[in-house]
Amino acid sequence: MDRGQKAAAVAELKQTFSEVGVVVVTRNLGLTVAQSTQLRTKMREAGASYKVSKNKLAKIALDGTDYLSLGDMLTGPVGLATSIDPVAAAKVVVDFAKTTDKLEIVGGAMGATALNVEGVKALATLPSLDELRAKIVGLIQAPAQKLASITQAPAGQLARVFGAYGAKEAA
Repeated sequence: MDRGQKAAAVAELKQTFSEVGVVVVTRNLGLTVAQSTQLRTKMREAGASYKVSKNKLAKIALDGTDYLSLGDMLTGPVGLATSIDPVAAAKVVVDFAKTTDKLEIVGGAMGATALNVEGVKALATLPSLDELRAKIVGLIQAPAQKLASITQAPAGQLARVFGAYGAKEAA
């Protein structure tokens, strides 16, 4: 990797750190190519990404960002799981780590807030932004549905009464 490639990698990481809501640091303990591909696929489906980078370049990219606390976690073969949704990357990593012992969660950060392993696991149990949006829409929609059914009920009852009178006269 020449100097230009390193500068491009640092710039890309710095931009990633400025855009994401969470960074989860994992340690690769011998993931196979198939397992790594499976992890990346699950990350993409959740709207997150997983990247392996050189620790020295990642530490340089951390300067001037909220994720400066991650510098101490970048030792050995690590990967960075990132997502704009603060829950998505943590959820995928924790679920994937349950299926294999070759991926270890080191820690992470949500902006300036550093997270240990337990913090990342706790973050993974929270509902994602999409789930929260769905709940809010459901809460907003429920009163409107009840109001519509209440206003339609008297008209339905009147229609049944007129229908019964009509059937009685026809008989």
